[in-house]
Amino acid sequence: MSNFSVPTRDQVSESNQAIFDNLQKAVGFVPNIYAAMAHSKNALGSYLQFSGSETSLSKKEKEVVDLAVSQLNGCRYCQSAHTAIGKMNGFTDDQIIELRKGTASWDNKTSVLAQTSKLIADKRGKISNEELEAFFNAGFTKENLVDLIVAIGSITITNLFHNVTDVPIDFPIAPEL
Repeated sequence: MSNFSVPTRDQVSESNQAIFDNLQKAVGFVPNIYAAMAHSKNALGSYLQFSGSETSLSKKEKEVVDLAVSQLNGCRYCQSAHTAIGKMNGFTDDQIIELRKGTASWDNKTSVLAQTSKLIADKRGKISNEELEAFFNAGFTKENLVDLIVAIGSITITNLFHNVTDVPIDFPIAPEL
């Protein structure tokens, strides 16, 4: 258990205070993982810009990536946060469990996205031609592949950050698998 603190608004830089204010308005609170990133004057703003950038993946597809990769990386914070966000994006509890396992029995394209996300993250990008071909055969494009890799990078940052810092989880705790 880390004793990495979660700073309050008055303990962070002016630029991070503005980000805290924007998060408070948009989300209703400042998630602990973001607050903890504010120990750096630059990291929080840089991360939010990176993670919130335009993508060819839909919000639901991005949640597929976030759930599958967070499970693979063993990040309880992100499993919990993205379970809540996944529900807000229309996934059921059972679907979220499947996505965390890297599959989606209700939709082949979604299942391939979850599987490919886990494969890329697990194999550090060294997937086989057959695995890559399955992604394209499911209807994904080269643009989707590029954006998938960026999405994996983005969620991996928060997965690693939480796994190192162990800041308190401020979302309903996702069930263990």
